[in-house]
Formats: sequence, structure tokens, C-alpha cells
Amino acid sequence: MTASARLPARGILAGLGLGLLGVFILSILFGRYPAPYWIPLDLLGSDEMAQRLVWSLRLPRLVSALLLGAALATAGAVMQMIFRNPLVEPGFLGVTQGAAFGAALSILWIGSSLLVTQAVAMLFALLGLTFSYSLARHIRYGGWVLRLVLAGIAVSALFSSGVGVLKYLADPLTQLPEITFWLLGGLWGVTWRDTLYLLPVVLPGLLVIFLMRWRLNLLSLNDETAFSLGTAPGRERTVLLIAAVAATAAVTAVAGVVGWVGLIVPHLARRLCGANAQFTLPAAMLIGGIFAVVCDDLARALLPGEIPLGILTAFLGALLFLALMMRPAFAAPE
Repeated sequence: MTASARLPARGILAGLGLGLLGVFILSILFGRYPAPYWIPLDLLGSDEMAQRLVWSLRLPRLVSALLLGAALATAGAVMQMIFRNPLVEPGFLGVTQGAAFGAALSILWIGSSLLVTQAVAMLFALLGLTFSYSLARHIRYGGWVLRLVLAGIAVSALFSSGVGVLKYLADPLTQLPEITFWLLGGLWGVTWRDTLYLLPVVLPGLLVIFLMRWRLNLLSLNDETAFSLGTAPGRERTVLLIAAVAATAAVTAVAGVVGWVGLIVPHLARRLCGANAQFTLPAAMLIGGIFAVVCDDLARALLPGEIPLGILTAFLGALLFLALMMRPAFAAPE
């Protein structure tokens, strides 16, 4: 790739970075206090209530939304490249539903503290991915891509039925509402303490993936070709998948089930920056952060009562997906 060919992608990444910064700053001032939908800067400097609202409620929530979007989008991009399937995302491979089952199990019987819930969700997310991959290797119908999708659907369905059983067994006055609202997805209860629980898991996971992003181009090839080009396909894929699953499980334990981010954002990133993971992966991180922050802004300010975040990401993600599928691909940098 020549320097002239790299300039468009680098310019796009710079624009996305500035866009994310702008969206984040505007989101700090956007909300239903003191009146829909804006806190004037002079009021922010003089009103103690506005200051406490921004520092104690909006900032931790926005940071968590940013981490949520970046983690889910990055995990989706990694899985789509490793498994060579544009329809793969954490929810399709049993990762999200596994994390949901683990979190519900923790709330019901193990412990409802965030640290315990996060650990159990991470364990079952890894189990979900392992089950999907193992089952796909034993299915005798179709090619590898189809087998992986079928295995992911089956494992996700098993974990979903398990969540249904746990909801049936939960106390209808205390545990059931907590599990139900958690499954809808949302960041309404996030504090700085919750955000600090996310950072030690999500940031290292994203850093590992970012540093190995150029290896994804090789790992998307078949094992023989990747090995001949100097990679250790099994080991490197395992490292990337563990990092992606750990980040996904951590944000799922805090925010609940938030779908479509890991599916639609990698497609947008490829449309903008091409198929080279060196640029596509950072673009997915930035677009995922923007998408999640904007959806969370709408969730907390669009109506007097808060809209579950998972509903908005599914609705907007489905609309974007249909728009992408119904229009021809525009030229992207090679």
C-alpha cells in the first residue's frame, strides 16, 4: 500500500476521532435538566446541581457507553475477520447469550455484586464461544461458515432457554425485575464504581486487539497460508478471541444485552476504510463509541421515562443494516 493510498483512511480515522470527541462533549451538556435538552455553559459554572449531575451521573455513564460501543464493535470486527463471515458478531456465536446466562445465574444464586457478576458473565461468554466453535467442527452439513452460524444459533438458543428457566425460578418481587431490566440493556444505574470495574478488563482487551490488528489480515486467511507467512494461527486467534470475549463479557455484565453494535459497525468501518484491519479496526472502535454514546443520549433524553438501550441499538442498527444492504457499496480505500 502506498503512502498516497493510506492518506484517505488516515484522514477518515482523524475525522472519526474528532467526531467522537465532539459527540462526547455535546453529550455532557445534553439531557432533560434543567429543561429539555441542554445545560447552558453559564449554568454549568454556577449551578451546583448541574455540576453534580454532570460529574456523578453523566460522565461515568458516557465513559461506560463509549467503552461499551468500542468493545462490542471491536469484538464483532475481530470475529468477522477470524471466522471469515460478515454476519458473525458476539451475539451470533453464543458469547452475548452466554454472558447473559452467567449474569442471571450470578444475580439469582451466586451474588449480585458487579465484580462477581462480571466474572461469571465472562466465564460463560468464553464457554459460549467454545461450545459454538466445537459444535461447528462436528456438524456435517454445509461449509464452515454455515456450520459456524448454525452452531452459534443453537448455542445461543440453549443459553436463552437457560435464561428463561432462571427467570422462572427467580423471586418475582426482587430478582425477576432485576434480571428483566438487565436483559433489556441500559446504563441508567452506572456510577464511577461500575466504570472503574470496566476499565481493567476492557482497556487491556482493546489494547491487545489494537496492537495485533495487522495480524488479523493474515489470520483471515486459511491456516496453511497464514502459517507460511509467519504466524501461529491457533495461538494468535486464541489470544484475539479471549481479548474480544473478555471485553464483551465485561460490558455485558454492566450494561446488559445490547445487540447489533457488533454486527453493523464493522460493516460501516469497512465501507469507510476498506478491508485492511490496520485501519478498519480503529475505525470500528471509533464508530462503535459514537454509535453507543448517541443511542444512550436518545435513551435518557428522548422520552420522560428512559428507553432501554438494547431496544434503541437494535432498532437503529437494523435500519442501518437494511440501508447498507439495499444500496451498492461505494468505493473505499484499498
